[in-house]
Amino acid sequence: MFKRLWPVGLLVLVVVAVVASGATRYLSLQQLAASRGALADFVSAHFAAALAAYAATYVCLALFSIPGGLLMTMTGGFLFGPWVGAPATIVSATTGASLLFLVARSSIGEFLRVRAGPKIARLRAGFAEDAVSYLLFLRLTPLFPFPLVNLAPALLGVKFRTFVWTTLVGITPGAFAYSLAGSGLESVLEAQEAAYRTCMAAARTDCGALFNLRHLVTRELILSLAAVGVLALAPVLLKRLRIGRFAAARNPETPAP
Repeated sequence: MFKRLWPVGLLVLVVVAVVASGATRYLSLQQLAASRGALADFVSAHFAAALAAYAATYVCLALFSIPGGLLMTMTGGFLFGPWVGAPATIVSATTGASLLFLVARSSIGEFLRVRAGPKIARLRAGFAEDAVSYLLFLRLTPLFPFPLVNLAPALLGVKFRTFVWTTLVGITPGAFAYSLAGSGLESVLEAQEAAYRTCMAAARTDCGALFNLRHLVTRELILSLAAVGVLALAPVLLKRLRIGRFAAARNPETPAP
């Protein structure tokens, strides 16, 4: 049991250590606003090293399920432009997610498979049958937490190659959309910094709330990505419809859907 579960325990310990150390405070819009000049100078002087550091950081965020992926994606667009930042985000996020998938599948996934009851077994079978459509839906729709979408397929018996390519394809629209939003971040940060200074001058206590990602992620953007995600379920819905009609044709007393 220990040999099987120690990788998951190590991941949990790393996450707890990172959160307890307060390192996650650096993954904030306010911190980005304060350090954007130094970051831009470093990228200009050491582009390859900066890109490698960004990619490595993103892999760690995905592997250890540390919050901040959305801001990191926008930061990639801000620092490197959308046509470099988005591909770097896609490859790094897919790598980190795939590593987490392997850890979860080899430890918890096998443990649950052996001890799963009939209900869990049916759930695994149903998910595996239409894994591509379900995974693309979960990836394309920006309503489901990234770590959850990494772990659930590992526990439900999805094949590794299916997980990798659906992750790569599924996160691409969002990565480019958020990287494009990040490429225009400078004017937004300047406006929020000015509002922050005004707020501090007025001795208010809620000034930090001015730096909020809700100012950057619009409802229209989320709805458009969600609509793309719903399209991924079309094959599953059509399949269910055909099965229902076939059953109705064989049994006339059963109403067609």
